[in-house]
Amino acid sequence: MTREMCYRCFLPQHLCWCGTAIRMPTRTRFVILMHPKEFKHEKAGTGRLTHLCLANSEIRMGTCFDEHKAVQALIRDPLNLPVLLYPGEAALNVSKGELSPQDLGGRRLVVFLLDATWSCARKMLKLSPTLQALPRLMFSSTTSSRFVIKQQPQAGCLSTLEATHELLLALEMAGLDEYALPEQMLGLFARMQQFHLDCARDPSRDGYRRSGGYSDPASRRRPKGASGLRRNRYVKVPAGSAPAQPQAAPPKPGDDS
Repeated sequence: MTREMCYRCFLPQHLCWCGTAIRMPTRTRFVILMHPKEFKHEKAGTGRLTHLCLANSEIRMGTCFDEHKAVQALIRDPLNLPVLLYPGEAALNVSKGELSPQDLGGRRLVVFLLDATWSCARKMLKLSPTLQALPRLMFSSTTSSRFVIKQQPQAGCLSTLEATHELLLALEMAGLDEYALPEQMLGLFARMQQFHLDCARDPSRDGYRRSGGYSDPASRRRPKGASGLRRNRYVKVPAGSAPAQPQAAPPKPGDDS
């Protein structure tokens, strides 16, 4: 018998936690640009969990957004200050005060996040010149990734949910927003991972792994040779800062997510 699923959190309906999440208000508008692979197939993605927690957020699926009417309307609206959460040497570091309330000039901050693996996110950006032209935003991360069931391609890479959490902390410190429930997103993230860890250890459940589950991320061997070098060059960030987001192994920022 086919199990009934919740297509917001992608868990069986009897395990769904959507009703327990509080949709937290923010002044910032968060626009999650989700790769089709993430949207259709990824059960451990964090973009949906992020959207579930934030009332002022939306998900848009695609790979090229130059012709996407809703995305372009947000970018062209003179009442918005659209930015892309994507690390780099030219990105404004909110943690270092490089974006202030005065810089908004009364406009609404609209943050676009690429939700895919790092490799897919880079391809999405390459296909969308209007996203390439946006000012870029980043933060100085307070921690390494908490992802246990996936391996990040390089140090500092975070999932979409973790990146949003860190950005909201930085925005609150800068006086740009309020982060009322900082524990909620991380709590849902831990709960989602625990579900997959439990499945991996139980031979009667989907997701069972004969190896007994997931290894400690710190003990996993990193790719070597050309592949290893390539994965260490996904993003170039100033010392003391962290990449913005994505959540699986290969190339991307802000997540093949």
